[in-house]
Amino acid sequence: DEKVVAFQDINPSAYRHYLVIPVEHIATVRDLQRRSTDYALVTHMLTVGQTLLHRDAPQSKYRFGFHQPPFNSVDHLHLHCLALPYTPSWRHLKYLSLGPFGGFIEADKLLEKIKPP
Repeated sequence: DEKVVAFQDINPSAYRHYLVIPVEHIATVRDLQRRSTDYALVTHMLTVGQTLLHRDAPQSKYRFGFHQPPFNSVDHLHLHCLALPYTPSWRHLKYLSLGPFGGFIEADKLLEKIKPP
């Protein structure tokens, strides 16, 4: 749509693996702030990802989230939408939270952090 683009990951880590990216350039999750526009964008990205996975993998368990610097591979914000299981299974390591060191942040946790006051 006019806000985001979604496509299958070229190197999938799960049974189904989509990326949802904003049309507007935002480098990383660290560039998001506690404001309604950022909150609405991430909510929209999540809704698009959920719609795709519910359509293509209705029986799977899902994970939605973002890699945080320095663990992001591309400097353009993108939501990973994963329908499990991981393929191969060791790929789950790429999607671990490393607490204060970054790693993977679940979409709902990011939304909590950027929810406007």
